[in-house]
Amino acid sequence: MMTKLGINVDHVATLRQARLISEPDPVEAAIFAEHGGADGVTVHLREDRRHIQDKDVYLLKNIIKTRLNLEMAASEEILAVACDVAPHMATLVPEKREELTTEGGLDVIGNKKILAKTIKKLKENDIIVSLFIDPHVKQIDAAADMGVDTVELHTGNFAEASGEKLILSELKILVNAANYARNKNMVVNAGHGLNYRNTSILVKNIPFLNELNIGHSIVGRSVFVGMKNAVAEMKNIISANYNSYSSL
Repeated sequence: MMTKLGINVDHVATLRQARLISEPDPVEAAIFAEHGGADGVTVHLREDRRHIQDKDVYLLKNIIKTRLNLEMAASEEILAVACDVAPHMATLVPEKREELTTEGGLDVIGNKKILAKTIKKLKENDIIVSLFIDPHVKQIDAAADMGVDTVELHTGNFAEASGEKLILSELKILVNAANYARNKNMVVNAGHGLNYRNTSILVKNIPFLNELNIGHSIVGRSVFVGMKNAVAEMKNIISANYNSYSSL
């Protein structure tokens, strides 16, 4: 099955919150994304509500026709919202107030107690749980030990790498981690920093990825071509490279 595309519309909300008005609407952006071929919609409800607001999450759950993936910290407040909304999937991510965007993967090994409580509650509400982690074997093992079936590999280092040697090195780390997780019968997603240049490389080398979650580059592209076209362009990149597997 071809790798799916989840669209993160957080930064549409970022633009809206800059003026504290009602537009642009991330819910409307999600609808256009679906029209462009998006397989799902992702939003991160942060504790400081810097972009996505609670009402956005509820509206998205009720309006979109695909699947809602709620990124969230393992906090009681956000957990309560998640259980009430009941998205298709909840992806647990690290969160710091001072960061511009999510920096690195979740430390599953060092946060087992709070994660176990959060995962248990989400599963009790029939929500699929994914952990956003760095592509490290020990973190994958820890995720499996927590009883989750899905991991999202943090692709930030790969996306930010420059020069063929470093790009190839970071890509190999991702390929090895993805294969390791797959061999543990886990669903493997990936995301962070992916764009119209590097996504093709990832798809060519890890064709069994279940889903890519991409936000900033697509929202940025949509300024020039519209959300529907921006999503369609990325879908075309995935489709064109899916069947051109190139082993490292």
